[in-house]
Amino acid sequence: MASGAVSNALPAAGTNDVSLEEPKKMTREDWRKKKELEEQRKLGNAPAEVDEEGKDINPHIPQYISSVPWYIDPSKRPTLKHQRPQPEKQKQYNSSGDWYKRGVQEHAVATRYRKGACENCGALTHKKKDCMERPRKVGAKYTGMNIAPDEHVQPQLMFDYDGKRDRWNGYNPEEHMKIVEEYSKVDLAKRTLKAQKLQEELASGKLEQVERDHNSEDEDEDKYADDIDMPGQNFDSKRRITVRNLRIREDIAKYLRNLDPNSAYYDPKTRAMRENPYANTGKNPDEVGYAGDNFVRYTGDTISMAQTQLFAWEAYDKGSEVHLQADPTKLELLYKSFKVKKEDFKAQQKESILEKYGGQEHLDAPPAELLLAQTEDYVEYSRHGTVIKGQEKAIACSKYEEDVKINNHTCIWGSYWKEGKWGYKCCHSFVKYSYCTGEAGKEIAVSILLSIHVERAKKHLYSLALNAEEARLLHIKEIMQLDERKRPYNSQYEAREPTEEEMEAYRMKRQRPDDPMASFLGQ
Repeated sequence: MASGAVSNALPAAGTNDVSLEEPKKMTREDWRKKKELEEQRKLGNAPAEVDEEGKDINPHIPQYISSVPWYIDPSKRPTLKHQRPQPEKQKQYNSSGDWYKRGVQEHAVATRYRKGACENCGALTHKKKDCMERPRKVGAKYTGMNIAPDEHVQPQLMFDYDGKRDRWNGYNPEEHMKIVEEYSKVDLAKRTLKAQKLQEELASGKLEQVERDHNSEDEDEDKYADDIDMPGQNFDSKRRITVRNLRIREDIAKYLRNLDPNSAYYDPKTRAMRENPYANTGKNPDEVGYAGDNFVRYTGDTISMAQTQLFAWEAYDKGSEVHLQADPTKLELLYKSFKVKKEDFKAQQKESILEKYGGQEHLDAPPAELLLAQTEDYVEYSRHGTVIKGQEKAIACSKYEEDVKINNHTCIWGSYWKEGKWGYKCCHSFVKYSYCTGEAGKEIAVSILLSIHVERAKKHLYSLALNAEEARLLHIKEIMQLDERKRPYNSQYEAREPTEEEMEAYRMKRQRPDDPMASFLGQ
């Protein structure tokens, strides 16, 4: 009875909105039609399924994602609403225009006590236990005098990722207008003073001074780029426009010279590309219009300039008063004399070493290109192996004779290798100065190898049989040392004819009592 009551109570508890009945099983025909419709939707021949919000469902989405579980709502159609962010679970953030209010809010101070205010000072923004004012002998609740103003409570702002990192959030653009007005007043005052000075010059009759002031006025006008036209658009010959760091529009940007992502790195912040963008294209750096920023550092007089500067620093450390910018002529003459003395010293040092130890014949040896047949010439090949640019490197010859066939052999020595031995491929002979035997030699070599393998196999079988016989004799010796009552019963484990190797091992290990040397075998 109790179980029946429980079973009757369960459906009543779950009949609010959702029924826990399982969906009816589909027939074979309905299942086939459903699968065909899914295939047509995936191919694009049938319109996509629409969810309860009127949005199309991608037919390639798996069923376990788009379908609603039957125990939640079996009558619900397939939808992706449960896969989207739920509005009730999303955090609410303040907009980018919200910010903390600055300054104290100015409003009229209350003249009488208000209900719910602090009993000590009379402010509405806190209670008596949170009051920071000195406790009065008689609070404002009872006196109604000296009511304190309400504090300004800042709002609790909650920003998203972008709002927290917005550097201009809370900035008031009207503050910048004060700076603009200040500069405009200064500019107006300058123009007023200039006009007064011009009137005085005209009254005195100094025309040259007027022209000079007019030119200086043009110089001041150049400083303000907002008051002039764009470069190239102003045709007034009286104005002088100087605009720096302008790039010619016909120039190719550095990052567009080689679109390969693995080429030279371009730093967008400093607009620098130190390496050569045409490094892996095979172009000569002297032939391209731009070879990287580092190319300038190692071309022209840059290297000699750096060497001269280094010499100036070293000479200054040793007591010579020279400077690259202050005394360039003196430094150049001193550097030239230093190089001449340095070369003479090296030549004298070399001659003294050769005179003392000898070895001049090694210095007169031919170059390495002739000795090792190696050069540093640039050679470029195509994908098919043909030479495109440069001269192909010659094949290095060995000091040994190559392709020499002796004793009627058709192959060279070393063309055949087997089991760690070199030989001739034509006859499989491993003797270097032997005569070629042709196919007959191959057959003999095969038969010899087979006989060698057979002998090795027989030796292996004999060794196994001897080990087994020794183990059997040792087992018998151990059993004979036991008491008769403790010896185990003999049982025949296998009934087979012994092999030739086992019989040979038995004959070799069998003891003969009539042998006069039998007593010495165990010693």
